[in-house]
Amino acid sequence: MDNVPLDRPLGRTRSARPGSVPAGALLRARVRRRSGIAGLRAVVATDRTTRAPDGTSTDPLGDPYLLTRFAFPARPATFLRRQRLVARLHQALRTPLTLVNGPAGAGKTLLVADWAAGLPSPVAWLTVEAGDHRPGVFWAYVFESLRVNGARAAGAVGAPADPADVGRGLLASLAAELNDRDRPVVLVLDEYDRMTAPEVAEQLEFVLHHAGRGLRLVLVTRTEPLLPLHRYRAADELTELRGAELSFTSEEADALLRLHGLRLPAHAASALVERTRGWAAGLRLSALAAQESADPERFLKEFEAGRSTVADFLLAEVLKGRTREAQDLLMRVSVLDRFCPDLADALTLRNDAEPLLAELHRQNAFIERLGHSWYRLHPLFREILRAHLRERLPGTETELHLRAARWLRRSGIVEETLVHGAAGGDFDLAAGALVDNLAIGELFTGLRSDSLAQLFAGMGPEAGSAASDLVRAAGALARRDLDRGLCRLRRAQEQLSDAGDGPDLAAARLSCTLLEALAARLTGCPPRAERAAATAEELRRDLPDRLLDEHPELTALLLTHVGSVRLWEGHFDHARAALTRGAGVPSGSATVVPRTESMGHLALADYLNGWLGRAERRALAAVSEGELAGLHRPPGAGLGRLVLAAVAVDRQELGRARALLDETALLPAREHDPVPTAGRALVASRLLLADGETPAAAEAAEPAVSAAVASPWARSHAAVVRSAACLADGRPDEAVRFLDGVLGDQPLYAVEAAAIQVAAGHPDSAAELLDAVRAGGRAGPAVGVGAALVRARAAQESGESDTARRLVARALLDARRERLRRPFLQGGDWIRPLLATAPLRELAEGWLLPGRPGGHGGPRRPVSDPPPLVPVELSTRERDVLRRLARMMTTEEIAADMYVSVNTVKTHLKSTYRKLAVNRRSDAVNRARELGQL
Repeated sequence: MDNVPLDRPLGRTRSARPGSVPAGALLRARVRRRSGIAGLRAVVATDRTTRAPDGTSTDPLGDPYLLTRFAFPARPATFLRRQRLVARLHQALRTPLTLVNGPAGAGKTLLVADWAAGLPSPVAWLTVEAGDHRPGVFWAYVFESLRVNGARAAGAVGAPADPADVGRGLLASLAAELNDRDRPVVLVLDEYDRMTAPEVAEQLEFVLHHAGRGLRLVLVTRTEPLLPLHRYRAADELTELRGAELSFTSEEADALLRLHGLRLPAHAASALVERTRGWAAGLRLSALAAQESADPERFLKEFEAGRSTVADFLLAEVLKGRTREAQDLLMRVSVLDRFCPDLADALTLRNDAEPLLAELHRQNAFIERLGHSWYRLHPLFREILRAHLRERLPGTETELHLRAARWLRRSGIVEETLVHGAAGGDFDLAAGALVDNLAIGELFTGLRSDSLAQLFAGMGPEAGSAASDLVRAAGALARRDLDRGLCRLRRAQEQLSDAGDGPDLAAARLSCTLLEALAARLTGCPPRAERAAATAEELRRDLPDRLLDEHPELTALLLTHVGSVRLWEGHFDHARAALTRGAGVPSGSATVVPRTESMGHLALADYLNGWLGRAERRALAAVSEGELAGLHRPPGAGLGRLVLAAVAVDRQELGRARALLDETALLPAREHDPVPTAGRALVASRLLLADGETPAAAEAAEPAVSAAVASPWARSHAAVVRSAACLADGRPDEAVRFLDGVLGDQPLYAVEAAAIQVAAGHPDSAAELLDAVRAGGRAGPAVGVGAALVRARAAQESGESDTARRLVARALLDARRERLRRPFLQGGDWIRPLLATAPLRELAEGWLLPGRPGGHGGPRRPVSDPPPLVPVELSTRERDVLRRLARMMTTEEIAADMYVSVNTVKTHLKSTYRKLAVNRRSDAVNRARELGQL
């Protein structure tokens, strides 16, 4: 039998065909034929059943068998059957070998015991012990387990008598016996990781191979068994359950906690699963400890793993018994989120990490392989090891962080360099890594901006490098602390100037230009911004394309800052060039803030040029870009909402404009940022003017910014609003005096100033102002509509009615596409008789006047009674609510009929009241009917 090869190809011994010799008999005959007398002696020598004086069976050492090793483990009252794993184990009945491999406390044993207890097939259970490394002892216990559990016939041969050896013939007889069975025997070897003898593994594989369909072997282990698993996988004869699959899901953890009398919110249960990674023992021990707490949810959130029963379990099951080198390695790498052998060697100052980590992973010592030679510790094990490190090696943790930071920086792993550099107190190292990697823009944008700001918040005065001052300057400018930011920026520039012009300083110098451009934006200083842009273009040539491509946020931020300053200066075309490039950088979390800000600035430029529809589309894109990126209150969305509010004012949708303006108050404040501040002043003052609050409008028109250069459009806007307020208060001469600063290079405000001039009785001055407008091809419909209405009023008051009607018709055609209503509503009484004429009424119906577009509305008013202008367009939902109001339905009935909440109906009602300028339901219905909205 010794000549039978153990490495023959895998396969199953075929069952006997009808009329043929049974396979078991063939195997026994083959053993006798090949082994001869020597084989017979071996069989006889190992086929003795040893008995104690009282007649009970004993193992080869002469000791009685320990029956507890054959018993199924008892399942506790809080045991949770996980059906998905039971279903996976049922595959064990279809494959010769099943491997349940996981770390200590993963629930392997109870899972297999629960499954095996419900099987119809005979199940033999054996818990392996350390002494079983001797083949004779191990196989004696296997034979006895099969006998005790009724898996062997009463007349079957005995068991090994020699503790150190087992004859091949006896194993062949066992295999033949099992192969003859009608139903397979399930043999479970629990804690098989204790088996370290290679010869036992060979013998086990031999029996499994030749037992054919008569044996299903289940190994419950913490380590990889010494079996040719690759061959079983290739033949599809292996069922595997490993650590990841054994982990509890959130739903299973919730069910387990309930069995322990704990009912936690879903988020609390998920957080516990995340912390324990679904580790069964960790969940059970945490639940048992939480039962003693008055506030289990808070306890499970805050408990210290290093001082708990979980720590006792892991230290006893995983750390105890390891070599001194392995324990030292585990404690030192506990300061890391992930590690590789070279990094571990840097922390231990040895060179044995690679084999140690490989062995620890093979033994399921709560080390997870991440791929490419990187590992990480189980979160709870890591917490416990760090507590252990502080007790056994006090004061070592800081030095370990510094060793890690230096190794990581040399390896170019920036994010982790920053974390460990800061944890080790070397902020010059951390700041240097950030700046040299051209990542300073991440302090302003991206998912890491908040965490980076928090990481560098602990930087003290001892950090004195240029990089540290750049990081300080960036933090201050991000907070809009201009004085502190500019002071730190100057210090960093002085240090870089003293350091010379080496190429290794290019990243730091480019970081300086970014902060210079931001400072220029916040102070409204165009020359400073242009110098920064020119310097940045030169410095980019000294940096590798790879580094620039890895950090598109730096380019996007730089372009946004320069574009913002150009827009403030009123150079719309140059601003659009920079902002279009900023909005066009690759999308992603790192660039979402500058992209949304660039789009918001482009939207404002379109609005100031009179393109309402284009401005609205860009503004909506800016708002949705931030929302889709999932960022919390992206600042670029604020300017986008302000532009949407300004467009709503021009369309006389005042309720929507107010709501959008209120939303911007919830976004991050942009103090010292001139463009958004002026944009808010623009919307607020126009809304107040529309509400008739002229003193407040005049006061709100002036943006509260202190800029190096005055903005022509912000100044023009303030002048026009103040002038309009004076005109509304009956002071036309004072109104005209405010218009001295309005020039033709601001077309939108020039035509608004001309409208005030003609209303104040100065048509010649209005004509001169319109003639001075230098719009070129960039002025939009709002400018053309305003200019046409100014000229139409002048013509009407000069008695040129035909010219006036022609100009109003052109204005209506242009305004209808943009839904531009404000110029008509502010035009005064002169326009109402013109709109009463048939051709003009047809152009205005449905969007400016009651009725349908094209003149297919309801009954006409007499020409002598000019129709009212429609101040708003009610939404479809608002009309639906009004129709139900007309039927005398209550708020609750409307909500039920429309399948919406009562609060939603109330919101629609408030908006409708505001649009129709009423306060009661009956007045709303009457007013809507009067305007043709019902």
